[in-house]
Amino acid sequence: MRNFRKISSLAVMPVAFFAYSSAAHASAFYLQEQSVKGAGRAFSGEVADQGPESLWWNPASIADQQGCAGSLGVSGILPKGNVVNQGTVIVRPGQAPRAVGGDARSANPIRNGVLPSGAISCAITPRLSIGLAATSPFSFTTDYPLTSWVRYTADRTKLRTYDLQPSVAFMVTPQIAIGAALNAEYSDAQLSNALPNLSPLLADGHQELKGNGWDFGYTVGAQFRTGPITLAASYKSKIEHNLKGSVTTTGLLGPLAAQNSRIATDARFSTPWQVTFGARAAVSPKVTLNAQAVRSGWSEFDAIRIGAPLNVAIPEGYHDTWSYAGGVDVAVAPQLTLRAGVQHDDSPTSDGDRDARVPDADRWNFATGASIAVTKAFTLDTAVSYIMFKNAKIDRLTAAYAGTAAQTPILVNGELQKASAVVLSLGGRLRF
Repeated sequence: MRNFRKISSLAVMPVAFFAYSSAAHASAFYLQEQSVKGAGRAFSGEVADQGPESLWWNPASIADQQGCAGSLGVSGILPKGNVVNQGTVIVRPGQAPRAVGGDARSANPIRNGVLPSGAISCAITPRLSIGLAATSPFSFTTDYPLTSWVRYTADRTKLRTYDLQPSVAFMVTPQIAIGAALNAEYSDAQLSNALPNLSPLLADGHQELKGNGWDFGYTVGAQFRTGPITLAASYKSKIEHNLKGSVTTTGLLGPLAAQNSRIATDARFSTPWQVTFGARAAVSPKVTLNAQAVRSGWSEFDAIRIGAPLNVAIPEGYHDTWSYAGGVDVAVAPQLTLRAGVQHDDSPTSDGDRDARVPDADRWNFATGASIAVTKAFTLDTAVSYIMFKNAKIDRLTAAYAGTAAQTPILVNGELQKASAVVLSLGGRLRF
């Protein structure tokens, strides 16, 4: 109960502004499907690989190339899972606690998604190259019916981000490559939830938050290439987003009716920084081993801050995480390379701070893929991934109309169960 006044003086402002939920291929609401080749080995060697398909992870990847090269890919994300009520109660003013009601089980609330990505790079001199990557690192749609038990936390959440990353890379020595990039990111978000009226006999009200805007960050990286081994590291900065938009409240009755309005405001939050370490080792002419570790600064997503005239902050309680991956590339024929990999990724959410808008959990990613050299200039890439999620509690305490006489606590008690996702990826690489 002590957190109610901290959460919001609004009705039930959604407690997770951007959340890809259990469909995400990486922790929380980050998507890592920016390379089909990388997907086939569970993203285990991208920071240490070469070519425009690795630009998102390391701008140094395009140093020392000849001519121009491009990559294009698309991933279909097919999630499933159940969000199940285990005794959530609502406490209206002056009334005894009662069951929140609604459908006790919401099946597959995360929509299937299609995620495109692409990059191009060209050599300017034998040691200097430039490139551009276009990605969508935070994009998803979730839908719960208005009859769901989670309706006071979430009904619809939609986010689209578009990241443009112009990059430059330089070979300092025959072994050392460095690179830097600007990340220009556009975000467009829509999220909503139901609001309880003071009597359980009245229909629910509704609240919707919309916003969009451009914001900026940067990426720097380096590679050390010596014989069959490449060692690499990169740093991707956090991006402080400021979305201009509005909060619209409708359907409140009686003493709450005065809150029905549309208020222009802004929402501010930060996406995490990332430090990535990786290595690739060609242990034979046909076999290359890959390893990668990512430290993600999810503690930057500590709160969503709503600006004037509301001036409130919604704490999030995320913590920093590690991701580990290992994989292998095997050239079984001059025109065919097979891949496989395994990745473990921790969730930045914790019991007590996890809600239905972000039913995130620790996960394992098992992947396989192949590349077929159709011609000397064009290569076709394919990948299939299967992601398994742990069951996780959905138990974040919230309140409608917090800090007012109408304060209505919702004691959330539920669980994410049997969550998984299949990701199918197809792409191509062209050199010219």
